[in-house]
Amino acid sequence: MKIAIPYKDGKINGHFGGSSEFIVFEIENGKILGKKILVNESQHNYAKLTQMLSNEGVEVIIAGSMGRPMANSLAQSGFRVITGVSGDAEKAAAEFMSGQLDSKPSGCSCSRPGYGLGRHYHP
Repeated sequence: MKIAIPYKDGKINGHFGGSSEFIVFEIENGKILGKKILVNESQHNYAKLTQMLSNEGVEVIIAGSMGRPMANSLAQSGFRVITGVSGDAEKAAAEFMSGQLDSKPSGCSCSRPGYGLGRHYHP
């Protein structure tokens, strides 16, 4: 199984769609077999980002904030999405493997009128 996490400086990037990098963990039997960084050249392009993750074989996405359009695109493509997670990316992957990671509302307002097109900020 592969898990993708928006990534910045070892931490979960708080803005999924705007993340320029994703770390992908390959896990099996509760162990991390490998990890690699994917460069996201299609920030805020739901279709291209979804396709990139699908092409990589990702099944689970762990994220901080995620707008409703992106979440819908991922869900329709069959990804399991866990939101509201922050902190160390590798720790989040380990918590997922041990069943200790629960999804929380992400609180992103990206899908509200007037947002998007670079007019919002996520720390």
